[in-house]
Amino acid sequence: MTGGDDNTLIYRMAFAAVRGMGIELAHRMLDVIPDEKAFFDIGERELQKLTGARNKILERGYRNSLLNKAQRELDFVRQKNINVLYFSEPEFPQRLLHATDAPILLYSTGKCDLNASHVVSIVGTRRSTPYGSKMCDRLVHDLVEAIPGVIIVSGLAYGTDINAHRAAIKHGTPTVAVQACGLNKIYPSPHRRDAAEIVHRGGLIVSDYMSQDEIHRGNFLARNRIIAALADCTVIIESADHGGSLVTASIAQSYDRDVFAIPGRVGDEYSAGTNRIIMQNNAALITCADDLLRSMRWESEKKAPEATQLQIFPELSPREQAIVELLKDSDNSLHINDISQSLQQPMYKLMSSLVDLDMKGVVMTLPGCRYTLK
Repeated sequence: MTGGDDNTLIYRMAFAAVRGMGIELAHRMLDVIPDEKAFFDIGERELQKLTGARNKILERGYRNSLLNKAQRELDFVRQKNINVLYFSEPEFPQRLLHATDAPILLYSTGKCDLNASHVVSIVGTRRSTPYGSKMCDRLVHDLVEAIPGVIIVSGLAYGTDINAHRAAIKHGTPTVAVQACGLNKIYPSPHRRDAAEIVHRGGLIVSDYMSQDEIHRGNFLARNRIIAALADCTVIIESADHGGSLVTASIAQSYDRDVFAIPGRVGDEYSAGTNRIIMQNNAALITCADDLLRSMRWESEKKAPEATQLQIFPELSPREQAIVELLKDSDNSLHINDISQSLQQPMYKLMSSLVDLDMKGVVMTLPGCRYTLK
């Protein structure tokens, strides 16, 4: 376990728990005082003189309360074998160091390299639709195929978050769940089994909260800054017009991270937010993993199939087979409107079948809602 000896760990946990403490404030403090221990040992007046600050965080009683809290937390950390990552250690996620308000300490359980080369955050509505679920699974599948070992970060919440974690597990890549509470509990509780599977499959559960901290509504918004800061880019899959994932997108932008959004159908409640941020140029439109790879300038490791390799279509449903036959008879790609008219099928049913065909490697999705056989 990282974090040093018990005394060092207590002072670090207490220092990290100071109200408003982030990367920027920690650097300012440690530029004028010797170390974290000195912050708690120095008298109030001398500390005010050194830091030039005059507020509650310098009061002796407040600092002592943080030390007592950290001492209690040490027992939990040791008993549960919790990893403690501090911002001055090489194991600490280096991407967080470039986010001024990011926490200076993380508690974690599991094993995962937070400094891996490719990290993608995926967030969205808690009320994911079948379309959103399919697009999430497809995106993760294709990312893993292109970049084996890519890490997927999300917040363990209902909807898009848990879809992203489950897709990562399904397709064999590590995933990191950022909690809005301490590691003494899993929130929401129905996702306990998922959390255990995340750790079992080489992922990580992380939090900047102590086990003694209560869950407040503000924790979830604060948690979003970690989701954004841990990754190279953030992808929004379905969001209402004022969804919390839009806050994550805004935070990611403030950290100079790329933000992408998968568009949804015009008029759908849980696509209003994603469509709006695309329209306002606050997120780049992507329809597939290849779009993300091109924008990020990430090189795919996926090998092209051999020219002589026999390509056999997987088992198809009658509707899927009808789409394939139509595309086979066409010299060019077809727009979804043309497919709908030719097969006399409603658009929403076709979209579901086309997504499935794309995931099966039978159909290729082209810009402008056009489709062709692979």
